[in-house]
Amino acid sequence: MPFQDRRPKVLSIILAGGEGKRLAPLTNDRAKPAVPFGGHYRLIDFPLSNLANGGYRKIVVLTQYKSHSLDVHLSLTWRLSAVLGNYVTSVPAQMRRGPRWFLGSADALFQNLNLIDDEKPDYVFVFGADHIYRIDPVQMLDHHIDSGAGVTVAAIRVPRGQSDQFGVIEPGEGSGIAEFLEKPPRDEVRGLQDDPEAILASMGNYVFTTDSLVDLLHENEKAASTGHDVGGDLIPMMVAKGEASVYDFTQNRVPGQIGRPHYWRDVGTIDSYYEAHMDLVGHDPAFNLYNSDWPIYTSGRTLPPAKIDDHGDHGPSDVRRSIISNGAIVVGAEVTDSVLSPDVSIAQGAVVERSVLFDGVRIGAGARVRGAVLDKFVVVPAGATLGWDHEHDRDHYTVSEGGVVVLAKAQPAVARL
Repeated sequence: MPFQDRRPKVLSIILAGGEGKRLAPLTNDRAKPAVPFGGHYRLIDFPLSNLANGGYRKIVVLTQYKSHSLDVHLSLTWRLSAVLGNYVTSVPAQMRRGPRWFLGSADALFQNLNLIDDEKPDYVFVFGADHIYRIDPVQMLDHHIDSGAGVTVAAIRVPRGQSDQFGVIEPGEGSGIAEFLEKPPRDEVRGLQDDPEAILASMGNYVFTTDSLVDLLHENEKAASTGHDVGGDLIPMMVAKGEASVYDFTQNRVPGQIGRPHYWRDVGTIDSYYEAHMDLVGHDPAFNLYNSDWPIYTSGRTLPPAKIDDHGDHGPSDVRRSIISNGAIVVGAEVTDSVLSPDVSIAQGAVVERSVLFDGVRIGAGARVRGAVLDKFVVVPAGATLGWDHEHDRDHYTVSEGGVVVLAKAQPAVARL
């Protein structure tokens, strides 16, 4: 008798077509999901790794804006075994429904219904491409099947004051959703019964029963008024039908996870992106990259090991609470609470504090960098400073609301000696 796989058939779709304007200048010439993170990862590696670790390895990535570097990363890194029918493939806006780009995340799904028709899954995961977290999707799918709902929304508790940044879920009976509001002001939402100053926020991760999703997309396309958005339109429609369920992220247990297991961060702004990096470097990091039972996968590069050296005039290097990637060299310098990507070089007497340095960044002798994010190939001249004089920094660079100094790819650093 031939083997029959009785597991539900699942197609995973990652929405990777957003412009990422709030992450500029890091998104000046790359898609937001292709932005580097944590030394040698890309943002999209996190949802892809969660799905791959969970065993869901039929994955399409819907792309649109500035997708070249993202497409290259996917093609070189995410090559799964075709023998077993696994794949990760990028799908650009194909204009199958007419000469238009994606009007929103729901329209991106609608324009690619052919992918669902071809695969014929029982369920469809729809994940965002720009969040930092670990989740076992098997447990979320089990919850969805048990609920009998048409859609399940993963949710996490956040302070009520952050309601205008998220889709807000008002729990109903059981695991049902009574109401879903897209980014409402604080005074328009009620706190949770057991914590009036907390709300349930959508994590941007959904699992749909396929028939429900297909019907919903056709219904939304015909609607007289729609923003063509999953969170803004599809989920409220399902709530109105009584077919929406919420999945409490704190119930998820990822193998090998120790310490604080329910970390999730939307890195949609420079400040949140920077803070997520600072969450990596502490003695007890809020998000721990070092879990071999649930790894974050990315491309392997042929680089020599990192090297920490001393210098005759400046003595030994002092490196504390920092991530140092392959190929990085620190010579007689001070590095604290920072993330150094591959091939970074920091010369003698330099000081780097609470900063994120992308591939190929060069910090000259005696330079000082504090509270900065430096994109690829930025060169900070010898003796120059970044992050000490925000008035000077704002005249020459991008400075976020939180005071993070950001230089675009290969942007010249203006010496202030």
